[in-house]
Amino acid sequence: MTRSSRAVRALVTTLAALLTATAAAAPARATPEPKAPRDFVALHSVDPTILHEIRYVTPHNFTGERIDGYRQPLCILTRPAAEALRTAQRRLLPQGYSLKVYDCYRPQRAVDHFVRWAEDLDDQTMKAEFYPNVDKTRLFADGYIAEKSGHSRGSTVDLTVVKLPAHPTRPYRPGEPLTPCFAPQDERFPDNSVDMGTGYDCFDTLSHTLDPRITGEQRANRMLLKNTLEDLGFVNLAEEWWHYTFKPEAYPDTYFDFPVSRRSLAGHR
Repeated sequence: MTRSSRAVRALVTTLAALLTATAAAAPARATPEPKAPRDFVALHSVDPTILHEIRYVTPHNFTGERIDGYRQPLCILTRPAAEALRTAQRRLLPQGYSLKVYDCYRPQRAVDHFVRWAEDLDDQTMKAEFYPNVDKTRLFADGYIAEKSGHSRGSTVDLTVVKLPAHPTRPYRPGEPLTPCFAPQDERFPDNSVDMGTGYDCFDTLSHTLDPRITGEQRANRMLLKNTLEDLGFVNLAEEWWHYTFKPEAYPDTYFDFPVSRRSLAGHR
């Protein structure tokens, strides 16, 4: 091998080594976040008068921490479900009431967060408020936690009714004393909702929409919500007075995992 050929070979080897090192040092390309289908919308773009208190973007929920996948306090729904809520709101406003949503579309990663929390039997931070009478080992068997949620399909909403004018609800302070979610309304954590007999996400049979122990004004309030929504195609989950699914669902067999954020809706209103 001549001196010149050895020099060329050395140069090629050096360049190859540099290219290999550069490729190794380059950061891996991030997997793009999934996006919502185009028929998913932000509820406020369909009806800006409906109140929002998106609980899972805050620590005031049964886990005591912000839930995975909730980037912004946003209600995202399939358009038919959102438009049906707009119609419900138009019926309630003349009566002096407004709808208020607690949760709408829920990404699968949030459901996975719930499952991990339920499997951690040592974490009972919020038990005194949200599940005082339920042993945490029973959450799956009793149906309070599941590995799939209808919320992830985009047509299910958790909501309540607020008497107008609405007064703001104070923020939860982590570590503050907790009161059972089924205590009298003036003892529970404050919520500007009308009295439904329990707070939102109360893991108790008193949350069953037609529980016979719920009477008087509390029952009337539940029936106001139920009758208004069911007349427009929503179906109530009998175990939760706040839980309604618009039928027919646009995606009855699909569980989405795009984050709750405006960016997930990029390119459409």
